[in-house]
Amino acid sequence: MPEAATVKRARKAKRTGKAPSTQAGEFVREEIHHVREGKHGARSAKQAIAIGLSKARRAGVKLPAPPPGSKASTKRSAASAARAARRRQKPSAKRARASLRKLKREPRTAASSAALSRQARASARRRSAADRKAAARRAARTKGPIRRREAAKRAAKTRARRSTTRRRRAAV
Repeated sequence: MPEAATVKRARKAKRTGKAPSTQAGEFVREEIHHVREGKHGARSAKQAIAIGLSKARRAGVKLPAPPPGSKASTKRSAASAARAARRRQKPSAKRARASLRKLKREPRTAASSAALSRQARASARRRSAADRKAAARRAARTKGPIRRREAAKRAAKTRARRSTTRRRRAAV
């Protein structure tokens, strides 16, 4: 069950017109905190993120279903997943307890800054430049004039820094 503050932050993100993935980010953030606090562990950063996204879906964030090739990849498990989706049945207390006990035995390093950084970089590498540019454009639309101006100043500063670095390298 997600914390009330998390749901509140996600709803605020929805009101301000943020993307569903941004709304879901609040649940992922909560999950990372849980692992760091020692509530439970995770096998990898990817698993911790997946748990957060699952919570977001249950809380009503309009996220697409998990990609094919995840757990419901075989025909039989896909069929059972479809049946479960139709029923929307809560897992039994015994099963919920078992999965939590299993998570408690997992390591806490999945939520370390190094693990999250590795995950973020690997994820970014899979995206094309055009995709990243489109995401930045979408993000800029919901920023508002003041935040947009600040972001533009930061970008200009970064461009200036990169051009001086290039000039130095060319001179060497």
